[in-house]
Amino acid sequence: MEESRPTPLDADAHSAKSERTLLVSWLLSAPGPVVTAVAVAMSSSATQIADAIRRTVEFGALVTGWWVFRARKGVPDETAKRVLERRAETSVTVAMACSGVAMLIVGAYRFFKYEPGGNVSVGLAVAFLGLGVNATFWARYTRLLSHTRDAVIAAQRTLYRAKTVVDLVVTAALLSVALIPTHPATHYIDTLGSLAVAAYLLQQAFGTARPAPLR
Repeated sequence: MEESRPTPLDADAHSAKSERTLLVSWLLSAPGPVVTAVAVAMSSSATQIADAIRRTVEFGALVTGWWVFRARKGVPDETAKRVLERRAETSVTVAMACSGVAMLIVGAYRFFKYEPGGNVSVGLAVAFLGLGVNATFWARYTRLLSHTRDAVIAAQRTLYRAKTVVDLVVTAALLSVALIPTHPATHYIDTLGSLAVAAYLLQQAFGTARPAPLR
């Protein structure tokens, strides 16, 4: 029995759905850098400072992915398309690497010079909402890839998987700062949370630096 293949109409509908997902993802992420910058001004949390840097860099990778997906449609040559796709993959790798280095530096600095206190309510709200949104997009990109393999969509799924894990750690760290700011454990939860996330981001960045060929 022959395996059914998607018709041109199905492929066009899937492409349009993928492009809408890419557009909505960066539009929803656009306020993140601004809001987290405001949150940083309200608190001295190491995790929150690193989170603001991370969201800013990741936003650039999201816009790049959307731009590449659109630009690729007007390129008939497969080699030129792959060059564009590499840009999307590279932007994700650079975003995770820069975010990891930023969180590593800030976390290490704040570990030795920790100042408890500050209002983390805004940052906590952003991290909690981000966790839900990023997990949703992670699942959505996974569903899109189950239909058709696509380098741009695969890169975005990798980024949203990392974003979901990071937001989970950031939420836990900021929650400890909000509930028990002066407790000795909060020092370690806040700063070591940044270091743990930094290690994860760097591992993900090195893992995607040489993406496997699409099958």
